[in-house]
Amino acid sequence: MPEVLKAPLVVEFPFTRSLGPVQSAFLTGLRERVVLGVATADGRTLVPPVEYDPVTAEELRDLLEVAPTGTVTTWAWNHEPRRGQPLATPFAWVLVRLDGADTALLHALDAPGPDAVRTGMRVRIRWAEERTGAITDIACFEPYDGEPVPPGGSDGEFEDKVAGIVAHARLDYTYSPGRAQSAYIAALSGRRTVGERCPSCRKVYVPPRGACPTCGVATAEQVEVGPAGTVTTFCIVNIKARNLDIDVPYVYAHIALDGADLALHGRIGGIPYDQVRMGLRVEPVWTDGGRYPDHYRPTGEPDADYETYKELL
Repeated sequence: MPEVLKAPLVVEFPFTRSLGPVQSAFLTGLRERVVLGVATADGRTLVPPVEYDPVTAEELRDLLEVAPTGTVTTWAWNHEPRRGQPLATPFAWVLVRLDGADTALLHALDAPGPDAVRTGMRVRIRWAEERTGAITDIACFEPYDGEPVPPGGSDGEFEDKVAGIVAHARLDYTYSPGRAQSAYIAALSGRRTVGERCPSCRKVYVPPRGACPTCGVATAEQVEVGPAGTVTTFCIVNIKARNLDIDVPYVYAHIALDGADLALHGRIGGIPYDQVRMGLRVEPVWTDGGRYPDHYRPTGEPDADYETYKELL
């Protein structure tokens, strides 16, 4: 059995969102070194502010400033900070109830070690030197043993309010395709395509999944399929991807390889995009050193009859 593969994988994208009046005022306030909360009808002050009362669902709009000092309500020590976290050295994640607030704000606490952190300790905000209207305008919290700092009384009215934010989402992890797909990838290196047959329904799945998605039983019997196949469905791509050096428009299709009971996807080349059609017979085109087919091109055979692939749409 081939070695089970694994490799690092990164999923990353920017998420852009607009802000309502409450969140806009909160982030603009941070830019101005002001922390705003929102008042509820029963007298609570929520920090960070929200637009609707989490208890009554009542709309909230009354903003008021709270102090930059507060009390740690709970915490957890972070031994190994990751990329993009507030501090590059070990720190504590803390929930801090700022003076004047009834809820706690999550952020980092700069402390020399876990022995220096405790529930109930007093802290204050350390502001970032450069502030843009984001939660990172609070660089972190730091221990504080001075007198309480009174709030300034801001009502949330600022010039040049922050209207939107861009949050960069990123997930780094190690991916392993498992036994079945490791064998599939190993076969591709030899320009072969293999699937696995279900011992119950006898369908051949490509790429293999290690289990039949219909019957739920394990699969182990390898079956070589293709190399030719039939286009079952397709789409025309008109927007160029940043990481693909392919001119648009081009066609991406589901292709049912001969002998397979599940269609895989691939790019169609060697034919004008507007001549690609359901039933088109295609074969793989490999490049030197390629680990998988670069694209599929027409074989020149007559189109497949719809009845032969209708169950694979």
